Amino acid sequence: MLEAASRELVANAPALVLDLGAGTGALSEAVLLADGGVTVELIDIDPEMLAQARARLANFAVRARFSGISFLGPLPQCDGASASLSLHHIRTLDAKRSLYRRIHEALRPGGTFVNADAAVPAEPSAREEVLRQWVEHMVSCGIGESEGYEHLEQWADEDTYFPLEDELDAVEAAGFIADCVWQQGPIAVVVGRKAA
Repeated sequence: MLEAASRELVANAPALVLDLGAGTGALSEAVLLADGGVTVELIDIDPEMLAQARARLANFAVRARFSGISFLGPLPQCDGASASLSLHHIRTLDAKRSLYRRIHEALRPGGTFVNADAAVPAEPSAREEVLRQWVEHMVSCGIGESEGYEHLEQWADEDTYFPLEDELDAVEAAGFIADCVWQQGPIAVVVGRKAA
């Protein structure tokens, strides 16, 4: 997922990429490793997450910048914008469309938006199958099956997963050319390209 997302972000040799809800900096690290000239601005309101990201990205010096702000506020002009496992905290498609429009406005012509996150079908049996695959992945990482399902139940209190088709429609509605470039189980990498 990180490889696919970072490859899309650096394809046009961006000067500045925003990492929205950057967390521990895993996607930022992949972007910085993929392009030796890019600067990444990590945006996250959680100071503990940013502290972990600072430690992780210490070797990148001035190419990694840290902003303890919400990605729901004003965004600086940039060449790329990304999110990895963070935008599922947005509860409605209307709110996502609004954010995607603001990202589109912040991007310079030819810029790229990448969202790597869960996309779960609306149809109940398909949704159940995708969630089962997710739990199987957790089991492969050493988490018990019942614990995996408990995680999904707990996350449901603050996470919302929309179908991939709805995600693509929301990205297109913001003015992007939208595409899914990678998918495995419930995780998809959705790309929005702004016209040059």
